[in-house]
Amino acid sequence: MTTELTQKKITQADCLYDLNDINQALDKIATQLNTHYAGRKPVLLCVMKGALVTMGQLLPKLSFPLEIDYIHASRYGDNLEGGDINWHHKPKTALTNRDIILIEDIVDRGETLNVLRDFCMENKAKSVTCVTLVNKVDVEQSCQPAEFVGLNVPNRYVFGFGMDYQGDARQLPGIYALAESEQ
Repeated sequence: MTTELTQKKITQADCLYDLNDINQALDKIATQLNTHYAGRKPVLLCVMKGALVTMGQLLPKLSFPLEIDYIHASRYGDNLEGGDINWHHKPKTALTNRDIILIEDIVDRGETLNVLRDFCMENKAKSVTCVTLVNKVDVEQSCQPAEFVGLNVPNRYVFGFGMDYQGDARQLPGIYALAESEQ
């Protein structure tokens, strides 16, 4: 439920990237993936919930055979700061000897990404790469960086295009950052 305060913060947010910027970033990622995975059939794992929009927009741009599934592990929930990893769903698709592409909405410190990569490798994946729409810069990352990055953002709380602010604003057609005064 959106509170009046939450709605005010969303309204006052700064637009970092509009839909045109996002589409250009997704086109760039798709071109790279189409080259890299030509002749292969990877499994794309959508990291729920945030990457749902990114995955949906990316799929029609891909020209190689693929399978899709999803994985849901979260450190945030509706909170602004991450905590322990909570598993909600593990993929049903067998990962053994498969190329895995994790589709992420954002890589912040990379703690969730580390857990997801480890999970795939423990399930005997042949390879694991990560696509992220958004990469947070100026943050000490504890993970191997995403191999395919769409857009970089400053170390601010961002939302829109699948990413939420306190459970809201996932449907916004851009990437927004809370106003500097709200950080």
